[in-house]
Amino acid sequence: MFNPDTDWRRVTAAIYKKPTDSKIFGSVELDVTHLEEFLNKNRVNGTKLTFTHFFAFAIAMGIHTKVPQLNTFVRRGRIVSRPSIDVGVSVLNHDQTEMNAVVVRDAINYNLHSFTHQLNELIAQSKSGAGVNTKGKYLLAKVPWPFRNWFFRLVRFVTVGLGLFSSSPAGITNRFGSFILSNIGSVGLDVGYAALLPASNVSAVFTLGTVETLPRYINGQLTPRRIIKLAVTLDHRLVDGLHGGLLFRYLKQVVRNPDLLEK
Repeated sequence: MFNPDTDWRRVTAAIYKKPTDSKIFGSVELDVTHLEEFLNKNRVNGTKLTFTHFFAFAIAMGIHTKVPQLNTFVRRGRIVSRPSIDVGVSVLNHDQTEMNAVVVRDAINYNLHSFTHQLNELIAQSKSGAGVNTKGKYLLAKVPWPFRNWFFRLVRFVTVGLGLFSSSPAGITNRFGSFILSNIGSVGLDVGYAALLPASNVSAVFTLGTVETLPRYINGQLTPRRIIKLAVTLDHRLVDGLHGGLLFRYLKQVVRNPDLLEK
């Protein structure tokens, strides 16, 4: 029997209110025909490299080299730069009913292959129930209503508003990294725009859709190409549409030349 009143839904009812804040939504269509060949070649050579791994690392490098404004958060009314670029990735739990998050810290200190190895290790830990964000995930659901709402607002004010306990990687405001990437294509969605979790200080949430074979003109010739849609929700307090455009332009470049990320 369907039960809508799960622990997670109680948590979301306490966290989210009717939207009033300004957000920026954007998406780009990417031709990943060549990139898919690159990924397949790496898998043959023993590296479990997927679109999620590639784009998670590519976004981190794009922020590092092109759009450092995306590696910031708001603390006590001021914009603060993060000391490192930490990549949050949404992953399905062991029974594929809900999403958890894993975070690769200091992503730019990796290359593409070592980043992939580290992310795979964290995903395995998460699926076993030992992920960073698994423990205590439903603590808020145990608080009786209406105290649940008040408790969340107090925690958010202390950690996000005042910026207390935010310097530690385990702190609430750093718990999800600099940004989050979610592969919604794995659950059958072509495109979607995710929420900016109020309990975190992520500047953006990216979503990858399904890969489709679609007709496109290449040098005047109609030919089948492999196409994926990448969408983003940006925190307008930190960035403008210009910054999203700069990052998408960089991503188009590395999708055409994926070898750039191996260096």
